[in-house]
Amino acid sequence: MSKYDPLEDYLKQSDDEQIAMGFSEIETVLGFNLPPSSRKQRAWWSNNPTNNVMTQAWLDAGFETAAVDIPAERLMFKRIRQAAAVTSSAPRRSPLFGALKGMMTIPPDLDLTLPADPDWGKAVHD
Repeated sequence: MSKYDPLEDYLKQSDDEQIAMGFSEIETVLGFNLPPSSRKQRAWWSNNPTNNVMTQAWLDAGFETAAVDIPAERLMFKRIRQAAAVTSSAPRRSPLFGALKGMMTIPPDLDLTLPADPDWGKAVHD
């Protein structure tokens, strides 16, 4: 359990697509003051899940921050739109895949790793 769970719960209870909040409103929901860095560094409000513990709270609630205004101490939480999952289980291949199958026969004694022109091999290695 994180100390930022009250914010996650607050956001989850909302049906709104956007929630505008002031830093003081967030502190009221949490029941304690935000760290001083939240009022100085915009990066504190980034949506990077490894940024800080509080970030995970709003991401887990299905929101991300937007329009962070440090001087006014306000921000917007916007609901994250989930992309539709791809349901195809088979890898997609071009219809041309395998079109020439059986059209060529390589003799078993042919070494495909040898240069096509023996003189070219000599020129490269000399």
